[in-house]
Amino acid sequence: MLGKIAGALLGKRIAGPQSGAKGAILGYGAAALARRSVPALAAVALAGWAFNKVREKRQREPAYPSDASPSPPSG
Repeated sequence: MLGKIAGALLGKRIAGPQSGAKGAILGYGAAALARRSVPALAAVALAGWAFNKVREKRQREPAYPSDASPSPPSG
């Protein structure tokens, strides 16, 4: 309910002072769009964050072949 009120107030500002119900309709549409798009945007952001963490971890760890063994110190 608060989202609808905030959307109507935002739509009123967008539409201007002499717009009548047009601002409320725009605000309601903006609130409905935000309600549908915010979870999708959050999921995309979370997936991007996780991908970045995995990529950073792979770059930090050295990739040695499985048959590599340490060599004795020379000297």
